[in-house]
Amino acid sequence: MPPPPPASPPGSLADPGSTAKADEATGGSRRRTGVDPVKALMHRHRELCERAVDALEIAAGLEAHGVTDRTAARFRHRDVFSLAEEMYARVPRDSDIGPETPHAVAGTPPGGRPVWAVLALLPGTLGALTLVGLEFTGGRLRLAVGAGGVLAVSAALRAALRRGPLRATAHTVPATRAWTCWLLAYALLGDGLLSAAVAGGPDEAWAPATAPLLALVLAVAPGAWCARLFGAVARRRLASSRGLEEFAASVRPLLLAVFALFLCALWALIGVAAAVLGQDAAYAGAGTLGALLLLARLLTAHGRTHAPAVVLGAAAATEALAVCTVFAGRLPGCGFLSVPVETAVDAWGPGAVPGLACGAAALTLLVHAARTLTRASAHAPTDTTP
Repeated sequence: MPPPPPASPPGSLADPGSTAKADEATGGSRRRTGVDPVKALMHRHRELCERAVDALEIAAGLEAHGVTDRTAARFRHRDVFSLAEEMYARVPRDSDIGPETPHAVAGTPPGGRPVWAVLALLPGTLGALTLVGLEFTGGRLRLAVGAGGVLAVSAALRAALRRGPLRATAHTVPATRAWTCWLLAYALLGDGLLSAAVAGGPDEAWAPATAPLLALVLAVAPGAWCARLFGAVARRRLASSRGLEEFAASVRPLLLAVFALFLCALWALIGVAAAVLGQDAAYAGAGTLGALLLLARLLTAHGRTHAPAVVLGAAAATEALAVCTVFAGRLPGCGFLSVPVETAVDAWGPGAVPGLACGAAALTLLVHAARTLTRASAHAPTDTTP
């Protein structure tokens, strides 16, 4: 009689009857199963595996569900990327997914780049044309040109943010749009109102600061290109990385470099707009606001919507509170309320208030982005059409 075949070691993947310990992706709790642990994990993430266009998407999805390199070691893999490669190799997929892979990874359909690039230039172009129209008109026609320009720029901004690298991949918080509108309105009218209030007014209408607003709408184009650069390079580094920590360490300097590149472009636009329109260059207020809006949109474009809404709301509330304290200081016995704001305005000018409010908010979002946008799950391909 021939000797019996050697038994597979306990817990081996080759032993179909072995009892393996499969950790849940979200908590590390263990349960016993009659199949190999990788197959059990594939069953729990069946939709992710079937719709994935490459192993990187599975790795990003696993990380989003809490799977770490330590968890992957319990599935007999050195890291999440190795585990994702086995899952991708073992899951059956439709053959028609293959030709779409390059565009799914890049996040852009064929011929999509010229569309979003043109749309990113549209808000700044319409903003400049509106200012030209206001310069050569007067009376009711001037009012009509201004109202029409505001509507046109708003529509162009909406179109630019719905296509390309700045589009939202998740449902945005409704309050985000309201806070953004407030911050932009303050950039246009806030410094003049604050200066008049500190001086004891306002006794008459003050001129709006159009240069900062023009620079901000012009900055949509470099913001879109910076977001595109960040996403494309991060995806390439995701393909070459062999661990989550390695990927995070390589993407963090990229994020800071792209952010610095945008700031340089924004400051240049602020200086040019101020020189052309003959106004003061509001580097503190408009510069920090542009940085805040870019980080908020970059987080939103990668599916992180809660933090931008909270931070934008805090910045808007700070600006509103600063103006209110100046008026509240005129009440009997309440003069102390306006002392902090008046001191800051006397020392650094009215741009100190939006500079401090938006600067602190931008720094908070930058720290948050350095933690969240350096995760593989933030760069998983989506089905959203640019």
